[in-house]
Amino acid sequence: MEVFLANINHLESVSILFDKYRVFYNQPSNLEAAKNFLKERFNNNDSVVFAANDNGKLVGFTQLYPSFSSVSMKQVWILNDLYVEELYRRRGIANLLMNVAEEYAKKSGAIRVSLATQISNVTAQKLYESRDYIKDEEFYHYALGLH
Repeated sequence: MEVFLANINHLESVSILFDKYRVFYNQPSNLEAAKNFLKERFNNNDSVVFAANDNGKLVGFTQLYPSFSSVSMKQVWILNDLYVEELYRRRGIANLLMNVAEEYAKKSGAIRVSLATQISNVTAQKLYESRDYIKDEEFYHYALGLH
């Protein structure tokens, strides 16, 4: 299993995984929109995508978005997406993807990696907690929908 930094040349394969990731979170499948979204991220350097390759087939990915902490005056990476094909789950691929993402964040000088997951996604919560991610009990996080 190889994990590598994806780029625009991997758009087709990563878009398929990204579309499946969105379907996992109850969004309608839209491969063309997924491809356009990722193409824009790659072209604008808005995010960093790592992909897991198993003998020439992409089987998982994670996407990091840059942010900053004003208090610490340091960079923060938001691990916004993590997905592994269903047939490849429970093989340590999510851990490999997270290892590479966390190492990338450390090398960039970031102060932390932040993430969020659905309350019902107990599998993901177990993974994150096994990696020493701490559920925030100090801050409430709010969001305003702008639809």
